[in-house]
Amino acid sequence: MKQKFDIKGMSCAACQAHVESAVKQLQGVSNVEVYLLSNSMKVEFDETISESTIIQAVRNAGYDASISKKKKSNIVNDLKKMKQRVILSFIFFIPLFYISMGHMLGAWLPPFLVGHENSINYAFSQIIFVVPIMIVNFKYYSVGFKHLFKRNPNMDSLIAIGSSAAFIYGVYATIMIAVGLNNNDLDLVNKYHMDLYFESAGTILTLVTLGKYFESKSKLKTSAAIEKLMDMAPKYCLIEKDGKEIEVPIDQLQKNDVVIIKPGMKLPADGEVIEGNSSVDESFLSGEPIPVYKEKGSKVYCASINKSGYLKFIAEKVNEETTLAKIISLVEEASNSKAPIAKMADKISAIFVPIVLVISLLSFIIWSFFETFEFAFSIGIAVLVISCPCALGLATPVAIMVATGKGAENGILIKSAESLETLHLIDTVVLDKTGTITEGKPSIINITSLIELNESELLTIASSMEAKSEHPLAGAFIEESKNKNLELINIDFFESITGKGIKATINNNLYLLGSEKMMKEHNLSIPMDEFDLSTTTLYLANSNQIIGIFHVKDKIKEDSKKAINELHKLGLKVIMLTGDNNKTAKAISNDLGIDEYISELQPNEKEKQIQFLLSQNKKVAMVGDGINDAPSLSRANIGIAIGAGTDVAIESADIILMRNSLLDVVSAIELSKATIKNIKMNLFWAFFYNSIGIPIAAGLLFPFIGLKLNPMIGALAMSFSSVFVVTNALRLKLFKPNHLKIKGEENMKQVIIVEGMMCPHCEKRVKDTLLELTPVIKNVEINLKKKTVTMEVSEEVSIDVLSTAIKNAGYKLKK
Repeated sequence: MKQKFDIKGMSCAACQAHVESAVKQLQGVSNVEVYLLSNSMKVEFDETISESTIIQAVRNAGYDASISKKKKSNIVNDLKKMKQRVILSFIFFIPLFYISMGHMLGAWLPPFLVGHENSINYAFSQIIFVVPIMIVNFKYYSVGFKHLFKRNPNMDSLIAIGSSAAFIYGVYATIMIAVGLNNNDLDLVNKYHMDLYFESAGTILTLVTLGKYFESKSKLKTSAAIEKLMDMAPKYCLIEKDGKEIEVPIDQLQKNDVVIIKPGMKLPADGEVIEGNSSVDESFLSGEPIPVYKEKGSKVYCASINKSGYLKFIAEKVNEETTLAKIISLVEEASNSKAPIAKMADKISAIFVPIVLVISLLSFIIWSFFETFEFAFSIGIAVLVISCPCALGLATPVAIMVATGKGAENGILIKSAESLETLHLIDTVVLDKTGTITEGKPSIINITSLIELNESELLTIASSMEAKSEHPLAGAFIEESKNKNLELINIDFFESITGKGIKATINNNLYLLGSEKMMKEHNLSIPMDEFDLSTTTLYLANSNQIIGIFHVKDKIKEDSKKAINELHKLGLKVIMLTGDNNKTAKAISNDLGIDEYISELQPNEKEKQIQFLLSQNKKVAMVGDGINDAPSLSRANIGIAIGAGTDVAIESADIILMRNSLLDVVSAIELSKATIKNIKMNLFWAFFYNSIGIPIAAGLLFPFIGLKLNPMIGALAMSFSSVFVVTNALRLKLFKPNHLKIKGEENMKQVIIVEGMMCPHCEKRVKDTLLELTPVIKNVEINLKKKTVTMEVSEEVSIDVLSTAIKNAGYKLKK
């Protein structure tokens, strides 16, 4: 079984490693993943071990654990507490720093603090201000020493040892000053007067806390996407009970409740409309700006916004079962998951703090032989406070969290950090045709009769057969027969032959409807046909001959060609797999510039093609609709389900694209490349910082250029190394795909013709409708005489989207 736990007390990558190690050692635990950024842990274990045993193991390691509850992040509360600590620390730090360092800058000091004769006053005034700083930041001591005694030292241990050593030495120096003054030994007083180190203890604690505050503030920004998703669902909803409207909290909503939705309200669950009609904004799910018309029988989704009418629907999926909840869960899991690139940092973090303690001790001992005790002591403290495993531990997870959040904002759901990392290595993109390259809504564009039967009679026979079929093309026949008001015929026998076609018996006559391959298997002669190479050709035959030809066309998506061009710009090979005939596949491939196509494939054969590519050491991303292509999606290095939020897609794919656009495949790959680049920069900085900072703090450059690092400067550098890493990761929030950047810099012009405009009032109505439609449209100019509308756009707007908007405004778009 799997269980998620909340962990308290972790402050750095070393803590993460200690918790992981403690739980991994338990018998019955098969897998452990600890997440520093969200302070959580996911454990897979069998029935031989209990959750309480796991919690106890974490507590034995010096931390606290509890079973996770579904709730918003605690970062906001932590940030408030951290801010209070920072303010209180600075209230006492500023006078401490002024007293200890002000005179070096020529600042005025009260007479009772000046001179060797007032050294005790000088020392005690610093103690008065440093002790409150230590009390405010007592957490470093309670946590740091606790882990040190348990032999699991972490970053808090380094801070605790460094600041404690500085304070204890300051107390010792104060005692020696008192002894010197008592014995009138001014040399002894002079020796310790300027080496109190109270300011070092206060500075270390204050600056580290300031750095932690900035780090927490940045973490809050990284989780903003998840918080935004959580806030989409309403807090309360209206349900109908015993004929009355009752307002209830959303967490009390149950399956099969009748939910009432009035204009402007958000939907609290997924369900099916049972009464009313309205337009519903589902842009958070589909990315389409045009509201979707809903009526009885329509499916609706949680967090959609009812725009105008009145709806009643049956709640089918509530709370954690809704599509929105699944999206949030996917984003959270991906944000918390570990990328393979992080493993190296994890291994180093596990041994980092003990190594730092050894380096600090050795530096102190070695310098004691060559310089004064105070010099060696300062070196030892500087090594402790500059060594920060936080930057190392945060390098990967913050970038992953920001990237997955950014992806979710753009309708790209990434299931794991591993998927995000692997995606940038892809060299081959395999595309399914139907529903991926094409709209997935085929229509009959031509019927040819080869015998005395007319087109309607042929269509009636074919539609009656297809009514029993679940093939995507069946819908085209049913739709066409409905449009022509044809009555279907009862069939006596039906058989579907996968990948070839169907058989049926009507009035004791056997009919075949299917591909050229099916016809040849029945030894039927194929007539010459050059109607349109890009159409799918289906033949209708009786037991003796082919009696009719149907040409079915699935419209190619408007952005498919551009998406394939963008994939080529990334240096990727594009392959199309389809069950369609070779003629159609070749025509589409040539039209779109696809590198290679494989046609007439049965569903199980697509997976074999993926296996073949993998055997050639190709890194393959398979893009499909997530239903028919589930085996292929699972087999590829990366499975991408396009335009799907179904359970099958979520299970089989690594990445789910909520919008039905191939350009989002390009965006996902570019996001992966940007994220990996960001992670590498973060890891380089973390390693570079420690590899340079520790030797300087240890005094390696002092014999050559006299450079010695003050512990206060070390504390400042340590604090802001983490801030730098998190801030660098936040740059991913500015990510924008290249195909949008180009258009964003140079707006294009898109011209359409709108029929029905008669006066300036019409002109204004159309202009306002288009400007409110989407932020992509920057400017609109209308020529009333010519009926032309010229739009300045940052990217081309779909004709279908424009047509719907203009139709809703009361006019007609001429296509």
